Amino acid sequence: MDWARILAYITGTVEQELLLRNEYLAAENRILKAQFKTPLRLTDAERVTLAEIAYRLGRKALEDVANVAKPDTILGWYRRLVARKFDVSKSRQYPGRPRIDGEIEQLVVRMAKENTDWGYDRIVGAMANLGYTLSDQTVGNILQRHGILPAPERKRTTTWADFIRTHMAVLAGTDFFSVEVLTLRGLATYYVLFFIHLESRKVEIAGITPHPNERWMKQIARNVTMDGWGFLDNCRYLIHDRDTKYCESFRNIIESGDVKTLPLPARSPNLNAFAERWVKSVKDDCLSKLILFGETSLRRALREYLVHYHAERNHQGKSNVLLFPTARQTVGHVDGPVDCKERLGGLLKYYHREAA
Repeated sequence: MDWARILAYITGTVEQELLLRNEYLAAENRILKAQFKTPLRLTDAERVTLAEIAYRLGRKALEDVANVAKPDTILGWYRRLVARKFDVSKSRQYPGRPRIDGEIEQLVVRMAKENTDWGYDRIVGAMANLGYTLSDQTVGNILQRHGILPAPERKRTTTWADFIRTHMAVLAGTDFFSVEVLTLRGLATYYVLFFIHLESRKVEIAGITPHPNERWMKQIARNVTMDGWGFLDNCRYLIHDRDTKYCESFRNIIESGDVKTLPLPARSPNLNAFAERWVKSVKDDCLSKLILFGETSLRRALREYLVHYHAERNHQGKSNVLLFPTARQTVGHVDGPVDCKERLGGLLKYYHREAA
């Protein structure tokens, strides 16, 4: 038996079949590619598979069969695959000390902001109390990165937030808001001037008028600074915006009652946030849900809302409790029937238990 001839026959048959298969697959790929209106989007794993086979196949043969991408593109994938194998940038060791943990850094920044007279050594000691060992140079670098000045410079600067926080007990705010009221002559705009004590959140409606002129403002200033019962009697500072209604004569009368007026910077309503928040509350809870007929209707609505605000409304900014509960209110009791007290026709509701 001529084994060489048989082997050559078998080999030729196999090669012929492989050539036919490759020709079929190449034709099929060209047809499928022509059917797709958008180019194929391959994953990284699919690119790696094609790149490995393409490298073994060679550029010349690749030009005959590659349809998904150009031969140069596929070989470029292979070069990137090789480069990735020898990329050690992720495990590279950099010289110098490791970076301070983010939580520790934020804690240092917090201590420096909350304690303007603490120097580097004081902060190092406070961090040591919490189990963190830092050097004063490390603390200095952290504060420098966050734009925080050293202690001597920090002590000479006071932010509005710090000032308000440290003077809450003697600080009051004032502001206007307008309300549209139906009258016999149509809609009329009324201006409501109120004062709010920042620590207790107590509010007083100082006046309601369609024309807040200088004479009216001077009378309001006399009322709120009267000895014994004026709203600003125990206050030392009054913050207000730069509305022209706060005229010079108004400020002079306020300051004659030992209350210093503090005009806010222009376009900064957030610095009088307690007053702005009260305006939102009274409008959202009450005024925006009513059609007001005349000044009397407006005064009644504000009077009822003030009672509700002070004694029947829980305040999230004050531990979610009532500001000034009356002696008859049994807050926190679980015995007795539940009753609902309504104001303004049920617009304002207060649920409570009847006192035994």
